[in-house]
Amino acid sequence: MKLVLLSGGSGKRLWPLSNDSRSKQFLRVLEGPDLKPESMVERVWRQLAESGFAESAYVATNRGQAEMIRSQLGDDVPMIIEPERRDTFPAIALAASYLYSVEKVPLDTVIGVMPVDPYVEQPFFDHIGKMEQVLEATGASLALIGVVPTVPSEKYGYIVPIEGRGALAEGIREVSCFREKPGREAAAELIARGALWNCGVFAFKLGYLISWLEARDLPIRYERMLERYRELNKTSFDYEIVEKEEKVVVLPYDGFWKDLGTWNTLTEETGNRQLGEGIVTADSGNTHLINELDIPVTIIGIEDAVVAASPDGILVTLKKESPRIKEVMEEVRNRPMYEERRWGSYRVVDFVKYPEGYEVLTKRLRIKSGSNISYHHHQNRSEVWTIVSGIADVVINERPYHVKPGDVVRIPEGTKHSIKGITDVELIEVQTGSELTEGDVKRMCMEWEEIPFHQFI
Repeated sequence: MKLVLLSGGSGKRLWPLSNDSRSKQFLRVLEGPDLKPESMVERVWRQLAESGFAESAYVATNRGQAEMIRSQLGDDVPMIIEPERRDTFPAIALAASYLYSVEKVPLDTVIGVMPVDPYVEQPFFDHIGKMEQVLEATGASLALIGVVPTVPSEKYGYIVPIEGRGALAEGIREVSCFREKPGREAAAELIARGALWNCGVFAFKLGYLISWLEARDLPIRYERMLERYRELNKTSFDYEIVEKEEKVVVLPYDGFWKDLGTWNTLTEETGNRQLGEGIVTADSGNTHLINELDIPVTIIGIEDAVVAASPDGILVTLKKESPRIKEVMEEVRNRPMYEERRWGSYRVVDFVKYPEGYEVLTKRLRIKSGSNISYHHHQNRSEVWTIVSGIADVVINERPYHVKPGDVVRIPEGTKHSIKGITDVELIEVQTGSELTEGDVKRMCMEWEEIPFHQFI
């Protein structure tokens, strides 16, 4: 069995900590086994390893999140990267073509698909391990996991079993239809009919999806799928395939499962009610502070609230109102002010647009010891690096230099450059140019050993 973990999301629901580059699954706000902060993706990957699934798991994601995944899970995590962000159907089709034509996975192999961020306990992964046997025992095209509801929630979709038919082995039910986020009364009626929460976990044999793609003249070779990716319907796998398939079964899961998609649900599981610098007074009952800024935040006498602060902004909300953040922020399109990368992280300190037509962007970069940024150049901006702490090696147009605190490195437009931390390094980067975007990067190579200057030493 192979597992595909879907990592996407626009980052609106947990603003201001989340953004287009750092969605909710990357926020280190949970408490890990060693009492250190842990993100959702780190938690799930740890659980997969404990269940024996990590060696057969892949993360399907977009380019914007790839470096964040490497930063948190390591450089060796297998990833299948979308050429552009679309939806779960294109992402799963791309993953299937990769497994089939690149990894040479046999067509009778069961492929499990799940979100990268469910908040569950270890028995949930034991349930995922049963999906292979469920498909074999029932002959179904698709097998799903459905969570036994605890309340008639309006937040989740429902899997409705066929009425009048008894359960198959181990409680497996045949699926009649799906209902997307019904009202509370309708949800209660569905639960009375045996409906289950749709937690986004399902499985199929690789040959099923490959045949589906072939029948519609869609590519099954990975390279060809990349070329035609934008031709695929930008829709969910549920809408495109699952809800149209007749032979679908569901395996009930009667255990702990939670979607930490909003501030009110997330803060129930954070362990501490204060993360970061500040004060929350004792009479601020059930109020949480999450502060990523270097300035203190003080909360006095406010109950049932969330205060979250990051370089992207500050949120103050009652917990019950926090789900509204997505609609409130719908039209906001500010650039991310904080990002994690495989080499470390950066935070935007200041950004100014001048009437003369040029821009100035100031960042604070932290580069991990032994890590390097790519060897690249920019067309529309120059940069100045001021080394604040640590020591590093720098390459400028294939010439190596050694830098230490107080050193200044000037990088004109079109200059190829890279830096590698000998120790942990902090530097201030000032960008000046006509168009300061993350897209203005031309990479020659990613690894330090691939930089051409090594050939002359």
